[in-house]
Amino acid sequence: MSTPSRHQVSDIRMTLPNIGAPNAPADSAVSAGSAAKLSANNLNFYYGGFQALRDISMQVYDKKVTAFIGPSGCGKSTFLRTLNRMNETVRHSRVEGDIRLDGDNIFHLDVNDVRRRVGMVFQRSNPFPKSIFENVAYGLRINGSGGRAALRESVEQSLRRAALWDEVKDKLHQSAYGLSGGQQQRLCIARALAVDPEVLLMDEPASALDPVSTAKIEDLIFQLKSQYTIVIVTHNMQQAARVAERTGFFLNGKLVEFDSTHKIFTNPGDKRTEDYITGRFG
Repeated sequence: MSTPSRHQVSDIRMTLPNIGAPNAPADSAVSAGSAAKLSANNLNFYYGGFQALRDISMQVYDKKVTAFIGPSGCGKSTFLRTLNRMNETVRHSRVEGDIRLDGDNIFHLDVNDVRRRVGMVFQRSNPFPKSIFENVAYGLRINGSGGRAALRESVEQSLRRAALWDEVKDKLHQSAYGLSGGQQQRLCIARALAVDPEVLLMDEPASALDPVSTAKIEDLIFQLKSQYTIVIVTHNMQQAARVAERTGFFLNGKLVEFDSTHKIFTNPGDKRTEDYITGRFG
């Protein structure tokens, strides 16, 4: 997706004074007493000899929405994937520094436990070639469902939390591939929620969806943030302005600026941030 024009950025800024309304988070929502759920400290990440992330330090607050923006290839998705050690699946990659989850260094924890506590939803929906029910039940079975009745209850609760239950309750044993794109993405969210994560990472979750499905995903984010810490990567700056309390701007593997969403879009402290959000490059 290309960087918004100056007219589009003006539209973004016009919406920001309404932050705090039902469809936008308040600038003051992250108070001085907010707890850091995740924190990165002097993080560097390498793909072989290529350094993709450079000295990243920041905090993600508990039960808030944090957005990362920036041009393609800037490191935002790479950083997102370090938060649950997903990048370890890439050969010859390595990390320096640390990431802490509730104060514990995630690189010293069991990787399966990290990925259960920090769930992930990808850019394109990736349902398994199974029924709707079995897609949600997959992680529950691996972790021990506690019996058939408990499994059914957990699947229903997860689908309800993903705002999908009413649409699929009569076809749970049909293929997940029969769902629309937006429904498949919400199914993937339900699958991630089924194992009760504490953090939900979302890598451009609506980039492949139509406007109606995108609106449903954003509404879902508002519903979920009272229960989960959410981190979202997006190329859509209007989306960042609508859903996030905090926004970070990445460029060339560096976190250039990280502040309240309102400040990032109305009074950024770095000229590179202003140049990006006003469409001078991207």
